[in-house]
Amino acid sequence: MADSDYTPPKVWTWETDHGGPFAATNRPTAGAQFEKELPVGDHPLQLYSRGTPNGVKVTVLLEELLAAGHDGAEYDAWSIDIGNQEQFGSGFVGVNPNSKIPALMDYSTPKPTRVFESGAILLYLAEKHNAFMPKDPADRPEMLSWLMWQMGSAPYLGGGFGHFYNYAPVKIQYAIDRFTMEAKRQLDVLDQQLADNEFICGDEYTIADMAIWPWYGGTVLGWQYDAKEFLDGPSYKNLTRWAEQLYARDPVKRGRMVNRARGDEKHQVAERHSMADFEGKTPEPL
Repeated sequence: MADSDYTPPKVWTWETDHGGPFAATNRPTAGAQFEKELPVGDHPLQLYSRGTPNGVKVTVLLEELLAAGHDGAEYDAWSIDIGNQEQFGSGFVGVNPNSKIPALMDYSTPKPTRVFESGAILLYLAEKHNAFMPKDPADRPEMLSWLMWQMGSAPYLGGGFGHFYNYAPVKIQYAIDRFTMEAKRQLDVLDQQLADNEFICGDEYTIADMAIWPWYGGTVLGWQYDAKEFLDGPSYKNLTRWAEQLYARDPVKRGRMVNRARGDEKHQVAERHSMADFEGKTPEPL
């Protein structure tokens, strides 16, 4: 791993003991590894997820939809323990063949609809409820551009920077420097965009904000990889202003608690089936 004399073989083979906290989870093959059905609740929308940034995107949107009066957005949120590899069960793979959270089933359609990939779920729900999209169709490409920017950029922040800075079993300066540079470039992209805009796409709060906030807002607020100081998060003043502004919204606070499985239990809503599940819970303070 850290051996500077490492020479790649002609054909790579998988070593299951490669180290790191995800050694038992990551593998070079797809498909179900065991039989397990998914639970189904009473609501039309069934979400199978975890309180990671990708999961939070969707629960924030669902809570925002409900707060805006869209009763058809009522949902059951079931926790998928990715650390215990529940994403490789047959039921989950049937909803998402890529075995990544979040995954959604919509039973309100004539034929039950599956949606996977967090960006696709955001777009599906926003279009279904005609909400949190630009009012002017001419502004839609801008929103889609930023949504796709997040989907394409976040792997460098998470799988690149986050992995080598926080999770890798050894510290590799080249890898950390490479991905820190890219992470900071992305933070600067957002900081400059927000210099003259209240939200990512201007004056309207959209799913682009909801997609970007858990990853990049969470980074400058100190929730991702314990890297706020290392990345000089406070120097991104416009991004920090926006991140704090979004977290002041009650639906965002609730969305961040759903399926959360780390930190103080009072900040966690392991499963969400109704507003009653938030009783006795409090959002994590800044």
